[in-house]
Amino acid sequence: MTNTEFQLPKVAQTRISRLALASGRSPAAILRFVLRDGFDAVELSIKENAQADAEFAAGATAAHADVMRDALKAVHQEKHAARAAA
Repeated sequence: MTNTEFQLPKVAQTRISRLALASGRSPAAILRFVLRDGFDAVELSIKENAQADAEFAAGATAAHADVMRDALKAVHQEKHAARAAA
């Protein structure tokens, strides 16, 4: 990878620093994500990850196996109801 030096506007530097702090990543890492995805997408991703972490810490999640079991149960019930109605 080639290093290139350029000067970002102060508002962009501040935004990158804020995102780096919120995500626990370096400003250089955040800059790579911003260049690839844009500021809005990176901000949304960091916000959603923080929300997911908080929900997990609060125990407000469901295990994958439980979700799949309930989904399959709902599908089977719907199929049974459709056959009974026919």
